[in-house]
Amino acid sequence: MAQINVADLTFCYEGSFDNIFENASFSIDTNWKLGLIGRNGKGKTTFANLLLGKYEYTGSVVTSGTVFDYFPYHIDNELMNRSTDDFLEIIKPGCESWRVICELNKLEINAEVLYRPFHTLSHGERTKVMLAILFSRENDFLMIDEPTNHLDYNARQTVKEYLQKKKGFLLISHDRDLLDACVDHVLVLNRKSIEVQAGNFSVWWENKKKKDAFSEKENEKHLREIASLKRAADKTTRWADKNENTKIGYNPVKEHDRSISARAYIGTKTKKMQSRVKSYETRMEREIEEKEGLLADIERPIDLKLMPLEYHKELLIYTRDYCFKFPDAEEFLIQHFDFELKAGERVFLHGSNGCGKSTFIKQILGEQKMPAPVVLGELTIGAGLVISYVNQDTSFLCGSIKEYCKTKNLDESLMLAILRQLDMERVQFQKPMESYSEGQKKKVLLAASLLTPAHLYIWDEPLNYIDVFSRMQIEQLILKYQPTMLIVDHDVAFRNNVATRIVDNFKNG
Repeated sequence: MAQINVADLTFCYEGSFDNIFENASFSIDTNWKLGLIGRNGKGKTTFANLLLGKYEYTGSVVTSGTVFDYFPYHIDNELMNRSTDDFLEIIKPGCESWRVICELNKLEINAEVLYRPFHTLSHGERTKVMLAILFSRENDFLMIDEPTNHLDYNARQTVKEYLQKKKGFLLISHDRDLLDACVDHVLVLNRKSIEVQAGNFSVWWENKKKKDAFSEKENEKHLREIASLKRAADKTTRWADKNENTKIGYNPVKEHDRSISARAYIGTKTKKMQSRVKSYETRMEREIEEKEGLLADIERPIDLKLMPLEYHKELLIYTRDYCFKFPDAEEFLIQHFDFELKAGERVFLHGSNGCGKSTFIKQILGEQKMPAPVVLGELTIGAGLVISYVNQDTSFLCGSIKEYCKTKNLDESLMLAILRQLDMERVQFQKPMESYSEGQKKKVLLAASLLTPAHLYIWDEPLNYIDVFSRMQIEQLILKYQPTMLIVDHDVAFRNNVATRIVDNFKNG
């Protein structure tokens, strides 16, 4: 067990206008199960890379000789064609195969995956293999960056149960279910501050809501006090000015008893009033100083808007005994699938990776590659149905947002407004989209979907890499506007909060 002490840490990327960290100070323990929470772009992965010594910074990070390791490992094209057992020493020096096999058993996966070319492994198999390598050596402090992206429900459950039994790691994740189950402390990158707190995500979130409510009330109290002091100061200033003006000239009829000493008396009285004004101003400055920073870390997600269209029929899509297979496949990928989607429903397709969920969506969208697949049964899509689609793949995004809006016939100003509401910094709008993080790219696709009036919104893994605050923001949007949706996503909390129905028999065979 060791302490990692961070003091006055300041860092920004070369060419950037803003610091990612500025005079940040905090301490964490390498024995903790630590969750790292923050919005996209707040520096979660950057902090992990700073611990790994990848960047220059000012301030100090005292690690007490701690050895760090990071998930996911970088597997280049050359390694992709080799078996994992063949390159263990390259990605983790000193790693022993037998230890990796022991960890694979805990992850409920056969050791034969170590001897297959890495490119032949599924997303779930790759994640489990890399986690097994990561935990194959004791006493390292492990940084685990988004381990559940692209994993189906069962694989997520396996990873969750595995991490529950471990300690000595920093988990970067936006999955509330995973954070609640696996961490005992949180390191939170707030808007203006950094805090460390015991407990999981839900404990921190409840505390944050109470703290934010208290800060709101304190802010209102300070504003009232400042307004009251300002009124009093203005009133006293007017009295002082009026009183001072009586020093010069007087009405001998009304003030026949005024003596020469009255001028000094008036001056003394004015001075006392001016002193009182100064006292009010000092108190105002103190109130303003106490008010500053009260709302700096409050999360106030702006309500997003959606423009769903109303379809003229209740039934939008249905299938009867639907079967699908690729032309070179021996077996059908989707078999005897009966399905209905009605107006107002929010249906989640639930099944293991590779069972055909995305393929089914692409059939609905009419996207089909040649040679044509083998399709049996019936798939009927309502005439004139307008669909807004979020693709799980973001690799096609390139160029500027301006060019993207022009290509998609979207209003650029509205697009930028939605991205700002999703907490994307304005400086990003000047950059090419290929330089965006995965979370920022997903926000571009979501913003484009929200801008598109549609009868049906089809979102395929929309929340991968999206920060937890934006996830809750999107939940509120869906619950408010209640659009008809067909969704593939494995975020348990999101699904439980917005689904009206879950199709859990979507599977092979």
